[in-house]
Amino acid sequence: MKIEKIYEYEIDSKLRAKLQELLIECFTEEYPKDRIYFKQFPHFRFIAIDDNYQIVGQVGLDYRVMNLNGKPIRVLGIIDLCVSKIKRSQGIGSLMLSKINDFCEEKLVDFLLLFADNQKLYLNAGFKSVNNECKWLKIDNENQTTYGIGEEKFNELMIKEVGNIKWKNGKLDLLGYLY
Repeated sequence: MKIEKIYEYEIDSKLRAKLQELLIECFTEEYPKDRIYFKQFPHFRFIAIDDNYQIVGQVGLDYRVMNLNGKPIRVLGIIDLCVSKIKRSQGIGSLMLSKINDFCEEKLVDFLLLFADNQKLYLNAGFKSVNNECKWLKIDNENQTTYGIGEEKFNELMIKEVGNIKWKNGKLDLLGYLY
């Protein structure tokens, strides 16, 4: 198994088709059938490739500034981590999370952030569930248009401290779209 980093703008049509197939398999009805992102392109991805050169997992990563209680923080957002159904429970998701941790070493990243319905994988990888009031840019996924600003608490919000700043409860302004 190997994990490769690829920038979004380097994805060719062949790789795009394989990623689209994997994303639709993993996220079924929720995922757009005509693209490889849900609301916005990630900056780059880690792609898991098995010994037969098949793509068996992927995760998008989005680097940006957010505002936590009036202070800027540097966040690497984890988007659409998924593993092919036939390859699940073999440690591939954990391997990709480990690769993300390694990537963050010696970089200007304060926190990893994600939204997860099923939190078990992330809790095992050192993430914690937080309960901040979030503010974000609302995007109509189908029409790809902005339609407002959202404010809400999410039970799915998880973070991992990877820098020298401690997470605090309070207000989190994502300064952009919701992953």
